[in-house]
Amino acid sequence: MRRFRWLWACGAFAYVFLYAPLLIVIAYSFNDSRMNAQWVGFTVGWYRTLFHDDEMLTAAWNSLLIGLTASAVSTLLGTMAGYAMHRYRLRLLPLLIVAPIAIPEILMGVSLLIFFVMINLTLGLASIALSHIAFCIGFVAIVVRARLAGMDESLVEAARDLGATPVEAFRRITLPLIMPGVVAGALMAFTLSIDDFVITFFTAGPDSKTLPLQIYTMVKISVTPEVNAVSTLLMLLTLALVIVASRLSPGALRGGG
Repeated sequence: MRRFRWLWACGAFAYVFLYAPLLIVIAYSFNDSRMNAQWVGFTVGWYRTLFHDDEMLTAAWNSLLIGLTASAVSTLLGTMAGYAMHRYRLRLLPLLIVAPIAIPEILMGVSLLIFFVMINLTLGLASIALSHIAFCIGFVAIVVRARLAGMDESLVEAARDLGATPVEAFRRITLPLIMPGVVAGALMAFTLSIDDFVITFFTAGPDSKTLPLQIYTMVKISVTPEVNAVSTLLMLLTLALVIVASRLSPGALRGGG
């Protein structure tokens, strides 16, 4: 019994250590003070200020555009990669797909920067989107492959026996069954893209601003409640997308089949 109490105590401490800073950020986004040194009073004025900040709105629009583009392209390519991993069981293919996930972000950011310089690609929103697609494909492929692992293959075989071509069997049987995993992978890719800082920092041009980069620029000056407000909104968006993705494909996000 004492052992379980210690486990509960350690677990509670870990959760407090992880989530207390996030709760403080949310609380101080309503602080009626320019500085975060102490609590002065409650206000929603910083959210009004945030939605009238042209630089922040531009950065938010850039992040949304890049996130949607990266999510759409990586979902298409990741679904194809996940199906190929499940269908053909090639040894080298999983390594190539999972490698961008395992590589440290700072290393991938530097390598992508060198690659873009070698091909003479101007750094900007296009280079950021291509970088996000590169590391999002692996996440989508893993989710789709996990969904395929739990699918009943006899349904596809029955469709083939009834005269369906491989393309028709995939379109009418396989794709509808794995669609929750595809949507979950798309939401995960969008979440990773809109939150990314390290790779974006290396592949962004001087005039390219995303939400994480804009927040970093503001934090270098001072942590105002406006920074807390945009961090809170970004946190809530990310949390909502992760919850939806986990509901659509819970086994995939837990790493199971």
